[in-house]
Amino acid sequence: MSDYGIVKDFIRGVLENQYKNNGNVLEKGDIVEKVSETQNLISNNEAFTKIYGLRGNLTDNDYSRMVSEFETMFNVKMDKGVIIQGDEQQARDTTWWRDKIKIKLQQEDKNYYATRFREFISRKLPPEVIKTLDDDTDSVMNNIGNPNDNRFEIFGMVVGHVQSGKTMNYSSLICKAADAGYKFIVVIAGDKNNLRNQTQKRINEYFIGKDAVGNSVVGVGISDKNDRAKMPISLTTENSDFNKKDAEKNSQGINFDNVVTPIILVIKKNYRTLENVIEWLKNQYNNSIANPMLVIDDEADYASINTKDENDPTKINKLIRTLLNLFEKSSYVAYTATPFANIFINDEYLGHDELSKDLFPSDFIYALDAPSNYFGAEKIFIDNKEKYIVEIDDYADKIPLKHTQYLIIDKLPKSLCEAINVFCINCAIRHLRGQMGHNSMLVHISRFVATNHKIYFKIDEYLQKIKDDFKAYGKLDDLASQSQIIRDFCHLIENKFIEDFSVREIICKITEIIDTINVKEEHSASKNRLEYRSDIAANVIAVGGMALSRGFTLEGLSVSYFIRNTIFYDTLMQMGRWFGYRDNYDDLCKIYMPSEVSDNFTQIIEATNELMDKFREMARIKQTPKDFGLEVKYCPDSLLQITARNKMRHTQKFQCMINFSGLVKFVYKIYKDTDILGDNFKLLDNFVKSLSTKFVKEQSNYIARDIDKEEILNFLKDFHIADKYTPKMPIELIKSYIEQKDTAWDIIMFEGGGAQINVGGISIKRAVRTIQGESDKYFIISKARNTAFEQDERCALKEEELQEVEEIIRREKANDDYQKGREKRLIHQKLAKPVLMLHIIELRGQIEGCYDNIVAFGVCFPYSNSYQTQSINYVVNSVKQKEILEENHYDEDNESFGDADE
Repeated sequence: MSDYGIVKDFIRGVLENQYKNNGNVLEKGDIVEKVSETQNLISNNEAFTKIYGLRGNLTDNDYSRMVSEFETMFNVKMDKGVIIQGDEQQARDTTWWRDKIKIKLQQEDKNYYATRFREFISRKLPPEVIKTLDDDTDSVMNNIGNPNDNRFEIFGMVVGHVQSGKTMNYSSLICKAADAGYKFIVVIAGDKNNLRNQTQKRINEYFIGKDAVGNSVVGVGISDKNDRAKMPISLTTENSDFNKKDAEKNSQGINFDNVVTPIILVIKKNYRTLENVIEWLKNQYNNSIANPMLVIDDEADYASINTKDENDPTKINKLIRTLLNLFEKSSYVAYTATPFANIFINDEYLGHDELSKDLFPSDFIYALDAPSNYFGAEKIFIDNKEKYIVEIDDYADKIPLKHTQYLIIDKLPKSLCEAINVFCINCAIRHLRGQMGHNSMLVHISRFVATNHKIYFKIDEYLQKIKDDFKAYGKLDDLASQSQIIRDFCHLIENKFIEDFSVREIICKITEIIDTINVKEEHSASKNRLEYRSDIAANVIAVGGMALSRGFTLEGLSVSYFIRNTIFYDTLMQMGRWFGYRDNYDDLCKIYMPSEVSDNFTQIIEATNELMDKFREMARIKQTPKDFGLEVKYCPDSLLQITARNKMRHTQKFQCMINFSGLVKFVYKIYKDTDILGDNFKLLDNFVKSLSTKFVKEQSNYIARDIDKEEILNFLKDFHIADKYTPKMPIELIKSYIEQKDTAWDIIMFEGGGAQINVGGISIKRAVRTIQGESDKYFIISKARNTAFEQDERCALKEEELQEVEEIIRREKANDDYQKGREKRLIHQKLAKPVLMLHIIELRGQIEGCYDNIVAFGVCFPYSNSYQTQSINYVVNSVKQKEILEENHYDEDNESFGDADE
């Protein structure tokens, strides 16, 4: 072992003891202190270096690197998840596992599978994450069926985050279920072979302990406590899905009654596979099966949903329900990465036969939190957008967003060439940092196999030019003068990388490793597919579409080039393969995408956060999964998606139910057209003037209370909004709601820190904002500078109401009962009326002085624990209807697979 590894292991042991003694995460200062102490010990104690066989070649950079690595282990926090239960579930015994069977198994040393799993992940995950993972899966175990009960049928769901560790979570659940007595476990993975194979590989590592292909022990099987007699029986392997003939051959003489170890299948979400599993079970057992079965439905919002009439369910939906119906005791747990999962749209079931019940999680929904080191959507698109996102607009003439399989690609966009260069630099920097794992780049441009094939060849052609130039000139003193490509690399390093390494060091490292960088195609027809081996690190540019869209993990992903788009929240989030964990190299991560796609991700995150805030409140007041399903269904952000999925081809006007409870929406797109901006300012000026006697100064803002809804409606009707159909400001829905809801409004006009201005006779300071993005027609204001701040709604409350909110927060924090987002919900609950929030903005930056007196607004609706859904008439304009129909055409192409990427 190297000096670095020896010293790191020594310090790790010290920190582990400190963590156990503290029982809490270690602060960075604690970690720095222990690393410094060890560094001083090695420098001043010759006996120590001899005992450990050190050669004394560690540098200050090595110790700094250790600090960073230990931070990702001991300075990571993770909160427990939150659960909502159905009415029947609340009456069941949901302590059977944690308080009873788990304790009994531990006392008798019979928690074999869970113990192996915990020991295996203890070297991979931060202690706090392991602790929370254990708590979360205990809670889920409590809510599935007790295998010792006579009969049960449980439907539950776990909502996580994209690429946040859902496989790890359900692997932990599987281990505990096996210890508890579940005999048959089915994991339904994605609908693509690559995802099923990857899931099988992880189940081999986390639960089975053996790789059937190489017939070698892996993962948990390497443990000293491994007992081959307890090895789970897997009827699928990493290379082969369930096959009825093989299953009959491999399971001869084995049935659930005489086998002592659990039987597991990891199958593709494919109707033929499901049919084969059902037929095999029917052949084995003539009657219903008394043994307990656990079904894990991964990516449950995809292909499991009954999108047709209830009397004609989609094949996969029906087959999953048929499978469940074979067993007297079954627990079905769906896993999804978005609360906008389509499964929530159908919360009722009709009919009276055994297949009429849908897969709706009527018994429980468990929402997972993400660890503090999770590289997620909020960190990328809201908190650090300028750092991670590179907005591009040079692709349209070469690879338009909407194209066919016959698209001719003569040349790659310059932005794609730059992204490839950045990836090569990243590989070199990670090597220089001593990070020798896999490196990946994602290129997701088209859903067509033929188009991806052309892109693959163009990228390979460009990469070969890079290789030729680096091999020819990379070691010369005047290398930059010899090659335009190397000059581009040097310019990138100097201008876009802040590094401890010189340009020369990085260029030399690229020269050394450039031949290891390759391009792979990931689709069903490819003969050059992506493979991550455990013995050789891959440096790979992965080109693909749907095959890289759901569930599949790209190891060491640092650069993404992405120009796909869709109005469906769940689909777009699943395309984001860049989410996950980027410990000690997140500073290198870049995502190249059009501004409109980036904007859509931002919308999804804010809508999701809003919905999950409501979920936590529903858990607090013990509402049910059906209530949450309705919350999703009637959320304005769901409306266009529901419309599209229902394929409303022949109608532009329809009636819908919608719930505005606790909703906050705001204008974040500002027109560039100064005439339009002038019209909006005149509108505001006249609006304020007409209500001048109503406005009263409270602190620094002006507030008008109990304003007739017609005044609000007329203002909104005449205001020019850049995008009327964006979920961030669904103005047509809001206007329809106001027209049909008889309630007064409050208005707040906010003072900022800019220049003084007169609006309708009121002297007020403008708010100062900067621009986060722009298109030809409008500017975009980011979250930190948008027109309705999270705390704006506070201003509508009276002093005594604010004091009540603060007192509740103090009390809940003291009782350790405080939940994230609680203050905002309390403020919304205190609101007596909806609020119109007005801002007058001056823009700073390169356009300073050109755009002053910009009017923008937000709206906030009071929060209610009881549903206040209202039926409104909603009109979809022809442009939006065209988008919806194109989305449907896209979905249909995917389902038929035609030339679409698999």
